[in-house]
Amino acid sequence: MSTGLSLSPLRPPHSAPVVFGAGAAIGLLGGMIGLGGAEFRLPLLIGLFGFAALSAVILNKAMSLVVVLVALPARLAAVPAAEVAARWPVAVNLLAGSLLGAWAGASWAVRMRSTTLYKVLAALMVLMAAALVLTHTATLDTVNLPLWAQIPAGVVAGFGIGVVAAIMGVAGGELLIPTIVLLFGEDIKTAGSLSLLVSLPTMLVAFARYSRDGSFAVLGANLRFTAVMAAGSVTGAVLGGLLLGVFPDLVLIPALAVILLVSAVKLARHH
Repeated sequence: MSTGLSLSPLRPPHSAPVVFGAGAAIGLLGGMIGLGGAEFRLPLLIGLFGFAALSAVILNKAMSLVVVLVALPARLAAVPAAEVAARWPVAVNLLAGSLLGAWAGASWAVRMRSTTLYKVLAALMVLMAAALVLTHTATLDTVNLPLWAQIPAGVVAGFGIGVVAAIMGVAGGELLIPTIVLLFGEDIKTAGSLSLLVSLPTMLVAFARYSRDGSFAVLGANLRFTAVMAAGSVTGAVLGGLLLGVFPDLVLIPALAVILLVSAVKLARHH
């Protein structure tokens, strides 16, 4: 059952500066912790701009795709290509699950009732808050699984991340990075580059699945809105990247986690 019946905002259209500014604020928040910020953009699309749940997810996915495409060259430049290429088994292992998870997650999302999807999104926001705190405040040690256990664990983890990323319309870096560190023992910097390599095809699969549903028309009906907010998100992410490390994690991470939790409560109560 399709949940995204509203192809345009429920509220009057907002001006381009407001849309750009909202995107920039989201990009800034994400950029300051090295992420795209899509998890913060989703509740904004629903709460401020009045999109229905599935419509917001599809728009969020489109904007996340743009942000990842822009970030990929810069991220690969920060880590030698040869170093990333040498870790191709990690990416393939996760992709074996995430591609299936993305298709399944998008399929479930388009069939959910709106009230159910809002509650699922709220639960996933709580998951994102927990992942954010874990990644930035705890020391992540490798699990050191034997190869025969590591490969299926990577597939299962990839599947779960693909499902979450598809349902929320995010890239999934918040979950991919700690997974790569814990399961495969990569450092945070390399894990960030590998996460983008996994995210991009995973997002494309989810995008392809959403394109088969009638609710995908929301993208064409709001193309200008999407382009303006995506441009703001990219601009904010670049600025946030320049501010990376300026604000102590001890202050920034709890604040961002609270934002996610408050957003989760509002989504759970949304009708």
